[in-house]
Amino acid sequence: MRIALGADHRGFKYKERIASLLREIGHIVKDFGTFSDTQSVDYPDYALLAARAVSNEECDCAILICGTGVGMCITANKVNGVRAAIGNDLFTTIMSRKHNDSNVLCIGADVASQDPLEERVKLWLSTPFEAEERHIRRLGKMVAVENKNNTQQISNNR
Repeated sequence: MRIALGADHRGFKYKERIASLLREIGHIVKDFGTFSDTQSVDYPDYALLAARAVSNEECDCAILICGTGVGMCITANKVNGVRAAIGNDLFTTIMSRKHNDSNVLCIGADVASQDPLEERVKLWLSTPFEAEERHIRRLGKMVAVENKNNTQQISNNR
């Protein structure tokens, strides 16, 4: 699987751990940075790079890390075709795949979790979408909202 990674300075160390894990288990990693934790950077810059790689199918999914995961998640969800979810515990991580078919996992480096980081990442990658009618219907509604918003933006730009 081709996996995009992105982090701000707060998430840099987690990103490095995740990159190592992903390579160990045989995935291709596209690292969009940041490449240091010594200089403050803006999380939207890295979230957009990784989310766009998912949107344009350069990568199959992405994992984004900042202080809480929230900023990365909000930014990534602005990109067409992205379904980003915060996975700061096992339950929400698993459910984001099972019910929402998330393709971007956002993690908070400063959020204490009793669930090991590596376990969350592995579970997110291995949990399939439960393609039950109710979940498919709900995803369809999300896509309809996204498409409507995109159409409105196009007509507003004319």
